[in-house]
Amino acid sequence: MSLAPALTTDLSSPRALAGRTVRPVGLGCMNLNHGYSGFLTDEDAVSMVRTALDAGVDHFDTATLYGAGHNEEVVGRALGTRRQDVFLASKGGLTGGPDGGVDGRPETLRRQVEASLRRLGTEFIDLYYLHRLDPDVPVEESAGALAEMVRAGLIGAYGLSEVSGATLERAHAVHPVAAVQNEYSLWTRNPEWGLLDACRRTGAVLVAFSPVGRGFLTGGVQDPMSLPQGDMRHRMPRFSAQHFPANLALLEPLRAEAERLGTTLAALSIAWVLAQGPDVLAIPGTTSAAHLAEDQSAEQVVLTAEDVVRIDAIINHDTVHGHRYAVQQRATIDTEDEPAAPPT
Repeated sequence: MSLAPALTTDLSSPRALAGRTVRPVGLGCMNLNHGYSGFLTDEDAVSMVRTALDAGVDHFDTATLYGAGHNEEVVGRALGTRRQDVFLASKGGLTGGPDGGVDGRPETLRRQVEASLRRLGTEFIDLYYLHRLDPDVPVEESAGALAEMVRAGLIGAYGLSEVSGATLERAHAVHPVAAVQNEYSLWTRNPEWGLLDACRRTGAVLVAFSPVGRGFLTGGVQDPMSLPQGDMRHRMPRFSAQHFPANLALLEPLRAEAERLGTTLAALSIAWVLAQGPDVLAIPGTTSAAHLAEDQSAEQVVLTAEDVVRIDAIINHDTVHGHRYAVQQRATIDTEDEPAAPPT
């Protein structure tokens, strides 16, 4: 169950992020050409980002990993002369490959930041994350390198992604961490098992990626086996033939709650994330203008504390079937993997 008291006020109020204020719902750009399926052509991807700009989205998130750097090129091209109007985040330290491609060495991060700046066509990135913790490099070394780039004016602030509360506090001791970007949604509660508390102790913001459960919480995935072969969800246990039918059964009671509140599954799921506190933001991804509008409408949903309790009871760690990652994928993840045992 969620730990933070739900907000009972307007979810649309701007939220602080790395010394700036942004709308609660931003845009995760990975979907444009990486990870899932149904990727856009470059022209359509540029158009999608510009549609988001015109809709008032002011927080865009990309990474070195996405499309092997091509995602940054597309985002940079789309932003163009409007770059200064938005908060731009990217990530480094993860390049994919059969071994995971995790590399948090200071020299690698410096090189990747410089490459990200070139691809994005900008002299400054507002927030740059260590995409994954390198098990062979102390987080203090990675944090120190990113802090140097803050001081050099290349990035405005640095963050961490898919890390535990303990790792956040180690990095924060080197230089303040502005944000942690971890997966967080109704069906992925890992941040509640230590990370959210650590964020509040250190002053870091939680940026929730996959707030609609990799599409599951939109109701748009009814048969994972029909997804194209390269879609990453084929490797995720929750979408497997073993677990998906039980998970799918959770959607109908959630849909009933959405209808009761006059909204949609996707908007309700994102609103639930935002209701965990004013220090939590969401960056759903999409390739559809209609879905973009639906995601943004989450800011208009009104949830009481009682609503959150009702929703929590439907989809949570205990009701969801299957781990969020396959065994081999977990090797690059540093987050808490299960709730802490109650004190004896």
